[in-house]
Amino acid sequence: MIVYIMGVSGSGKSTIGSRLSMATGIPFFDGDDFHSQANREKMRSGQPLTDYDRQDWLVAINQLARREAFVKGAIIACSALKEKYRSILSDSLPVTVRWVFLQGEISLIQSRMQSRTGHFMPETLLQSQFDALELPVNAIVIDIGRSAEEIVEEVVEAIFNRQ
Repeated sequence: MIVYIMGVSGSGKSTIGSRLSMATGIPFFDGDDFHSQANREKMRSGQPLTDYDRQDWLVAINQLARREAFVKGAIIACSALKEKYRSILSDSLPVTVRWVFLQGEISLIQSRMQSRTGHFMPETLLQSQFDALELPVNAIVIDIGRSAEEIVEEVVEAIFNRQ
């Protein structure tokens, strides 16, 4: 199984993904680790990425998912903001794909982004992510206003009850 934890920057994808990995034993990978240096610098300078900028990044994550599908599966944190991105991410996967959408109010996410340090994605780009976001159709939708433990419990329940 491949589980994509998706949502805008600051929604908690990495936190939930790593905790879900601990709860399930499925390896976790952070999609941010697959951005090129050029993409990181572009975001750091306050410029949103274009579809073209994201293309190689999405393909690299898909390749990771295809490799891991034959091992233990994977939990992958990735914004996956648009349906066409999700299509690339799930292309040719030989296993079940689950989408977990971490949804929250922009004010909550802004406050989270203001308190984090060392991330290349500035708070000033958050609105551009909300503008680009196409709500997923077939996803487990999670309200991020609760504790990480509660969110992980809900995701585990939803994933293993849907199989």
